[in-house]
Amino acid sequence: MFDFLKRPEATGPASMEAKASATGKVVALASGRVAWSPRDVVSLTKNGFAGNPVGFRAVKMIAEAAAALPLVLQDRERRYDTHPVQALLSRPNALQGRAELMEAVFAQLLLTGNAYVEAVAGEALPVEMHVLRSDRMSLVPGADGWPVAYDYTVNGRKHRFAVGSDASPICHIKSFHPQDDHYGFSPLQAAATAIDVHNAASRWSKGLLDNAARPSGAIVYKGADGQGSLSSDQYDRLLTEMETQHQGARNAGRPMLLEGGLDWKPMGFSPSDMEFQKTKEAAAREISIAFGIPPMMLGIPGDATYANYQEANRAFYRLTVLPLATRVYATLADWLSDFTDERLDIRPDLDQIPALAAEREAQWRRVGEASFLTDAEKRALLGLPALEVGDEG
Repeated sequence: MFDFLKRPEATGPASMEAKASATGKVVALASGRVAWSPRDVVSLTKNGFAGNPVGFRAVKMIAEAAAALPLVLQDRERRYDTHPVQALLSRPNALQGRAELMEAVFAQLLLTGNAYVEAVAGEALPVEMHVLRSDRMSLVPGADGWPVAYDYTVNGRKHRFAVGSDASPICHIKSFHPQDDHYGFSPLQAAATAIDVHNAASRWSKGLLDNAARPSGAIVYKGADGQGSLSSDQYDRLLTEMETQHQGARNAGRPMLLEGGLDWKPMGFSPSDMEFQKTKEAAAREISIAFGIPPMMLGIPGDATYANYQEANRAFYRLTVLPLATRVYATLADWLSDFTDERLDIRPDLDQIPALAAEREAQWRRVGEASFLTDAEKRALLGLPALEVGDEG
């Protein structure tokens, strides 16, 4: 069978003909091609978190705010003052408290779209919980598509967590992904292009500073007769002198001594140069939008969508932090309920969040003044269980 994808062997005189596209030279010599960073988890984390101040701050703001939320533990009947699940959450392992553990959970979810919590088995509840790195975890699907195991790989060594009919040793929390059945989609992936633009603009600014923070110019050589060119030795010596004597912040403003036949022609900023800072600010705004943070909270200049910082902070908690925290804690509650055989609900305590104090006070007042509602209906509207705290009746 003839392989249409295989290049035929060159035979006969016809093989001596050199045929090429008319645009071949243009393609081969093209410069300034856009180079996007890799989109794998490790590269995205390196470029978008470790190497980008806007991405770093966005992840830290959301993760720290969500991890610091006060929590309540309740079931359908009562809210608990003390409970084994509360003790486990407050001290999940010997090295971390709740805030440290949950900050790692939220950060992994924001950076990779997935977060994995390991349960160290005990008699009933886990005795410890640990957050595992998402880039080291892989899901093993069964014949029906549901996970049957999770493989955790470090330095070529693999540990398998089997998933059976009993409580799973791994709690997999993932964001919605429209094209993947097993892994989540992170805000960092959505902001990847904006991160590349922002990083490229930062490198451009750094290069400008390295060149004495001024626009580039040209050194023009004219021989004795107005024409000519530098020898190789002269050219190399000129480049070396430019790099050592006239580049960098230390040499800013240093006068340049040009020998005979050399002339300096400065070049002004082009309109595209002047737009670079605006491009960087626009990229930073796109990154903040992808993470759900009002740009003014990250110090990004531009049109202020919110009237003041207090309003922006309230929107940040209401639209970003609370939906994320509610979903994550609900998933953890369902997972831990499999160990205890009792249905528990872990949720943020909205009445103890300063950013929401004004609207919570208004809601309490409206519900309290509603004379047509029973006490049970009022408690349900406020997210309270049927019984008072500590009430055993």
